[in-house]
Amino acid sequence: MLRSTLTFLLLGGVLLAQPADKLDGLFAPLATGRTPGLAVMVRQNGKTLAQRAYGVRDLRSAQPNDASTNFRLASFTKQFTAMSVMLLVHDGKLRYAQTLEELLPGFPSYARAITLRHLLTHTSGVPDYEDAMDSRQYSPEHQIQDAEVLALLQKQATPKFTAGARWDYSNSAYVLLGLIVAKASGMSFDNFVAQRIFKPLGMTNSLMYRKGQGTVVNRAYGHSKRAGAFVETDQSSTSATLGDGGIYSSLNDLAKWDDALRKHTLLSESEMAPALVPATLASGAPTLWPPTPGEDNLNPGKPVAYGFGWFLDPYRGHPRMWHTGSTSGFRTVIERFPKEGLTVVVLCNRTDLDAAALALQAADFYLKASN
Repeated sequence: MLRSTLTFLLLGGVLLAQPADKLDGLFAPLATGRTPGLAVMVRQNGKTLAQRAYGVRDLRSAQPNDASTNFRLASFTKQFTAMSVMLLVHDGKLRYAQTLEELLPGFPSYARAITLRHLLTHTSGVPDYEDAMDSRQYSPEHQIQDAEVLALLQKQATPKFTAGARWDYSNSAYVLLGLIVAKASGMSFDNFVAQRIFKPLGMTNSLMYRKGQGTVVNRAYGHSKRAGAFVETDQSSTSATLGDGGIYSSLNDLAKWDDALRKHTLLSESEMAPALVPATLASGAPTLWPPTPGEDNLNPGKPVAYGFGWFLDPYRGHPRMWHTGSTSGFRTVIERFPKEGLTVVVLCNRTDLDAAALALQAADFYLKASN
C-alpha cells in the first residue's frame, strides 16, 4: 500500500496537517489488508499531490491495491467513448448532426430524428437495452455483446421519447456510439481507443476488456458485502459491452489522461469545447434527471447538466466536469475542477463505498486550501 509520511506546518505553536495528510484520515479506516479497497489520486495543475491505495485487489491473492492496479471504470468509460467520437469528427469521418439511421441502418423510422449529438448527450430516447434483454438468456458466464445490443435495440418499435424532448441517462446510446466509432474508423472500437487514445498518451496498461479476450494486468476484482462478509462479484451479464463501461485503468494511467485533458493533447481547446456545453432540449425546458428512482438515476427529478461524456454540474460554486462509474463489484469517479486545476480520482473494487461522496470530501481539503 502507498502511505505518506505525515508532514505538518508549525504555526503559532500548533501543528496543522496539510490537505494531503488528511486523506489518510478519510480513507484509511475504510479498508484493511484483508478487505477489498480503493485507490485515490489528487492532482493539481499537472502535479500529483497525493496518491493513496488501501485494501487488496482480490481476496484470493491478497495483493495490495496500488497506483498500478487496474480497476473496471464502468461508466467513467463514457468520456473515452465521447473522445473517440470527437476524434472522428476531427478526422472528418463523423458529424454531430448525422442521424442514427444514417450511421447504423436498420432501426425503425424514429432513428431519423436521432443525431450523434443526441446520443452523446443522453437526449436520444433510445430504449434501454437492459430492460429489453431476456434475463434468462444472459448471465455473468454468457454476457450480452455489443452486436447483440444493436440487434435488440433495432427490434424496439418505439423510442422512450422523441429525440431532444427530455434527458435520460442512456447506456444504450453509448454502446451505439462505440459501434459507430468502429464502423466509421474501420477498426474495432477497442482497437480504436487503444491506437488513438491509450497509445499516444502512454496509457500502456489500460484496455477495453471482455471476458476471455485479453488480459488485465494488475487486475482488481470487484466485491460486494453480503451478510457482513465480502464476496467476489466481478462480472455481470452486461460486463462485455464496451462503449458504456468497458475500460480498465489505473491511477498511473489516469494521471496521463488528466494531463492530456489539461494540455489539449488529443484535441484543441476549441475542438474539445462542445463536450463541455450542457445539453439543451428542443422545447427549451431545463434538463432534469427522470423522476423515478433507479440504479443510474443519481438525483431523481433534480436539474442535470451533461455534455459529451461529462456531467457539468458545479460543486459549491466551483465549475467542474465529472463522471461516476457503477457496475458489479466496482464504484469509480473522476472529479475535475478546471478553474482550480484540481482533479480527484477514486477507484473502488467494492460496492459498499460511495466513491463520488468520498472524492468530494477529498476535494474539499484542496478547494478550501486554495481559497
